[in-house]
Amino acid sequence: MKILMLCLGNICRSPLAEGILRSKLPEDFEIDSAGTISYHEGKKADHRSIKIAQQYGIDISNHRARIITPKDLEDYDRIFCMDLENYKDAVSMANSEEQRQKIRLILNEAGNNGDQIEVPDPYWSEMDAFDNVYKMLDAACDSIAKNLTSK
Repeated sequence: MKILMLCLGNICRSPLAEGILRSKLPEDFEIDSAGTISYHEGKKADHRSIKIAQQYGIDISNHRARIITPKDLEDYDRIFCMDLENYKDAVSMANSEEQRQKIRLILNEAGNNGDQIEVPDPYWSEMDAFDNVYKMLDAACDSIAKNLTSK
C-alpha cells in the first residue's frame, strides 16, 4: 500500500506525519509526503519539525520537500491531507471519482469529525505548536496504522 501525506509546503506537518506513520507500519507500506505549493521544493523539513520528531525518536532529517503531482493521485492508495485547503487542492486535481475517494482529512481518520478536523500549520509558531501538531498526528497515525494492519 502506498500512502501520501499532504500539507501546504511539505516542510512542517506532512514530513512529521510521514515519519510518524512510517514508524508505526511494516516496511512493505510505502509512505511519502508532498505539499500543494512549490515554494519550499527541495528544501529540508523545518528545523523545528526535525527537532520535535527527534524528541520522539523519529528521524526526518533526510526529508526533501516536493509538490504533489497528478501522477501521485494515480499512484497512491490513500492521500491524507492536513487541512481543508490541502484537501480542496488535492480534490481539484483528481480526474475521477476513484481518485477523489483516496483523498481524506487525516484527523477524520482518528475519529475527529466535529470541532477539530484540521491540523494547524505551526510554521509561524513556537516549539509548543510543533509538539501539539506532533501529538495530533501521532494519534491520527495510530488509528490509521491500526485500521491498515487489522484487515
